[in-house]
Amino acid sequence: MTLSVELLPESTVRDVIGVLVRLIESAGALIIFIGAVWAFVQFVTAGVRGRGKVAGFNRIRLSLGRFLVLGLEFQLAGDVLRTAVAPSFAEIGQLAAIAAIRTVLNYFLGREIAEERAEIERGETASAHDSKGLPT
Repeated sequence: MTLSVELLPESTVRDVIGVLVRLIESAGALIIFIGAVWAFVQFVTAGVRGRGKVAGFNRIRLSLGRFLVLGLEFQLAGDVLRTAVAPSFAEIGQLAAIAAIRTVLNYFLGREIAEERAEIERGETASAHDSKGLPT
C-alpha cells in the first residue's frame, strides 16, 4: 500500500507562486521608480540651488545606483520564484540568461557605486584638509 500525500495541487501552487512573483516584481519596479523619482528631484533641487558640483551629482548617482541594484535583486528573485515549480528546460534556460544579464548589471553597478563612494570620500577628506588649512 503506497501512501501519497499532496498538500496542495500543483495548479494551486502555480497560482499562488504567480501572485507572489507579481508582488515581488512589482516591489522591484516600485523600488526602481521611487529611486528614479528621488534622484530626479535631487538633481533638479541641486540645479536650482546652484550646487551643480560634481560631488553632489555623484552622490545622486550613487543613491540611484543603490535603488537600481536593490530593484534588480527583487526582479531576479521574482524570476527565480517563477521557475520554482516543475520548470521546463526552456524556462531554466530563460532564467539562466536573465540571471546572467542581471548579475552582470549588478556587478557593474556595484563596482561603479564603490568607485563613486571612494571618490566622494576622497573629496570629503580633501575638503576637510582644506578647511583645516592643511596642505592637500
